[in-house]
Amino acid sequence: MEIVILFYKFINIKDPQALARDHREMCDNLGLRGRMIIAEEGVNATFEGKKENIEKYKEFLKKDERFADVVVKESAGTGKAFPKLKIKVRDEIVKLGVGKIDVEKETADALTADELERMYKNNEDFVVLDLRNDYEIAGGKFEKTIDPGLTNFRDLPEKLDKIKEIKDKKVVAVCTGGIRCEKATCLLKKEGFKNIYQLKDGIHTYMQKYPGRNFKGTLFVFDNRLTTDVTENKDKIIIGKCVFCSCACESYYSDDTTRPSRKVVCCDECFSKNRQRLRKVLPY
Repeated sequence: MEIVILFYKFINIKDPQALARDHREMCDNLGLRGRMIIAEEGVNATFEGKKENIEKYKEFLKKDERFADVVVKESAGTGKAFPKLKIKVRDEIVKLGVGKIDVEKETADALTADELERMYKNNEDFVVLDLRNDYEIAGGKFEKTIDPGLTNFRDLPEKLDKIKEIKDKKVVAVCTGGIRCEKATCLLKKEGFKNIYQLKDGIHTYMQKYPGRNFKGTLFVFDNRLTTDVTENKDKIIIGKCVFCSCACESYYSDDTTRPSRKVVCCDECFSKNRQRLRKVLPY
């Protein structure tokens, strides 16, 4: 059985290169594929491997006291989620490009999946600010979602004017696993968002606990699966719409009529008719 894991942590890393060497060696020994970004501000990783080897890696990870409390999210793999192993040292583990941020001190307060579900149940007055890219949102989103129209996460500083009308509302920021929210809410608080929260451990955790509830559709992931339902969902509603015919679907392709190319949702029939402009998303 193949498992995909996803985790991150903002924490001071004094020697990112040494940590990269240690994790590269362990992943090689266990036959794991995927990617890990390490910076002085922390780590961000997603790997795929056989269940028993993933468990060995998790034991290795949590023996390091810096990562003993890290939340590791899991979903079913395919054995082909990643073509190879990439472990790199970068300036940021998720690029926002606004200079140094003290995430631990500046990030917004977290709401658990249970707390968010109660807010929906009680019909509270709030909005969900989805900090994923626009094509990710096309395949699945929460009720009450505001889409800031990001092509890349680093576009957020340029989109602040577009979302300024929700500054005085109760805002819950969401993203796939939580990492983008941790950093983005630091910026948003500085920009005057006073009543802002973030979904703890991301959409992935909410979907696992409340499949088919207030998050509709599927979850886009940055590996060769492209989407995951995280867990069995008998009440799933497909909200994705083909960019050509608007039928319900959730298959992703790359549209090469723009530069850089953009990811779009497209049904099989329309893909067959538009093969000159569309192609399969390149392997991650």
